[in-house]
Amino acid sequence: MEILGIGVSELVFIVIIALIVLGPKDMQKAGKTIGKWMRDIVTSEGWKVFQQTSRELRTLPNKLMREANDELGRIQKDINFNTASSPDAERARASNNLPRSQPYSPTSAPTDSPGNKIAPQTEEQKKSESDP
Repeated sequence: MEILGIGVSELVFIVIIALIVLGPKDMQKAGKTIGKWMRDIVTSEGWKVFQQTSRELRTLPNKLMREANDELGRIQKDINFNTASSPDAERARASNNLPRSQPYSPTSAPTDSPGNKIAPQTEEQKKSESDP
């Protein structure tokens, strides 16, 4: 538990130092004065505004994420509606079925296809091109 950045052990240490410095009788007066001062702060309008602002700042990231998600949902609905009602929708759906390019893998690369213009190197070519 922390109050204004002061932990329990630090608060106990401050009370012990205050008791030594002020004494028991002056400690009561100081406690009453501090209590009244704290009550005035906590019941003030400024403190209420501070608490409300603090609460809003803590919930702001969640609120922004929720609003962004809602906006994305609306945009996605608009896009789906527009593509479903457009005359090019059928052509767009057909283009999604086109074959896609595959990542290059040396084990699956065809070596004898007519589209393959770079022939694989033999061991002799590799040895002659490497630096001595």
